[in-house]
Amino acid sequence: MTTASRFVIAGGGLAAAKLAEALRANDFDGTVTLVGAEDHLPYERPPLSKAHLLGKKSLPEFTVDTAQWYRDHHIEVLPGTMVTGLDRSTKTIALPDGTTLAYDKLALATGSRPRKLPVPGTDAQGVYTLHDIEDSDALLALFGTARRLVVIGAGWIGLEVTAAARNAGVEVTVLEVEELPLQHVLGPEMGRVFADLHRAHGVDFRGGSRVAEITVTDGRATGVRLADDTRIEADAVLVAVGARPNIELAVDAGLATGSGVLVDESLATSDPDIVAVGDIADQQHPVLGQRIRVEHWANALNQPAVAALTMLGKPAVYDRLPYFFTDQYDLGMEYTGYVAPKQPTTVVTRGDVAGREFVAFYLDAGNRVLAGMNVNVWDVGDRIKELISSGQPVDPKRLGDPSTPL
Repeated sequence: MTTASRFVIAGGGLAAAKLAEALRANDFDGTVTLVGAEDHLPYERPPLSKAHLLGKKSLPEFTVDTAQWYRDHHIEVLPGTMVTGLDRSTKTIALPDGTTLAYDKLALATGSRPRKLPVPGTDAQGVYTLHDIEDSDALLALFGTARRLVVIGAGWIGLEVTAAARNAGVEVTVLEVEELPLQHVLGPEMGRVFADLHRAHGVDFRGGSRVAEITVTDGRATGVRLADDTRIEADAVLVAVGARPNIELAVDAGLATGSGVLVDESLATSDPDIVAVGDIADQQHPVLGQRIRVEHWANALNQPAVAALTMLGKPAVYDRLPYFFTDQYDLGMEYTGYVAPKQPTTVVTRGDVAGREFVAFYLDAGNRVLAGMNVNVWDVGDRIKELISSGQPVDPKRLGDPSTPL
């Protein structure tokens, strides 16, 4: 058990809010200070490219806790405050006004930011990214005025914004350097499912496209020029080419880092008084037996309960399998498990792939299930988790037979 009395959370997103909740739920009665860069109370990010962008949810509906909740639980929130430094020797963080804030235990929940596209024109008016509520509001307003949108990048954000734009009647061209959308995440078989989905909804999807520049006239984006000199005119351009973890604080403070901030099974960093959660946590996963860093909502939601126990000096292990979901048009999908980048897999499906109502399994060379993806099929998540966690080989033919119970 800890005798520490001053806990600080650097970050203002879902992970930070859930960590504050978990500390109080575990009867920590010391001070908790949440330092967030945004001017808002912590909120969930999935609606930014889904329900909010479709005009179905407003910010208060996906704000994690109310201002009254923070007051009632004696949690100090410093919004609009970017942590500028971390001194582990004095156990303080630096704030923009030159002051410092002392901690006994510190949680890093600094999240990620959109990657920049290294081509001319990205700073022009009419070029958008999607990370925060202001970005989502700007895109929602754009949908009411723009006729043609170019989306650079066919990852989750790019495709979800594309679906919302098409829902609003905007013509969309999607440019992706890979031949298929989501190819690096889902592989070519499932990438084709999403390519077909978007083309069926009128999207001009162009795989194998390399962007040379965003064309600009009088300071405003007018479209895109590709490496083969093809030009695509547009009223606006969305750059959605991935995210970069905000690990500069950790790097400058000398914490061990890799693709993110290195943490153990309990989410502790190389400094026992500091934990890391969410997008930045590069965790040694106890079930998967390897380091993974996953930039998805589920980690921000679930890791803080374990990190809070670790901060309190109690034993805890984060062993949940990675999980993410997407909603695009009439397709709802959940993905559970983990396939390492470039790891060879065999995909086995059961159900109606063409009708987009199926389950897909990713098997390794030994026919062990690494991950499962259910598309418009529900109530199979627990079975998928059991197949992955068992570590046992399966019969691919039986796995693909809908008459065989999972």
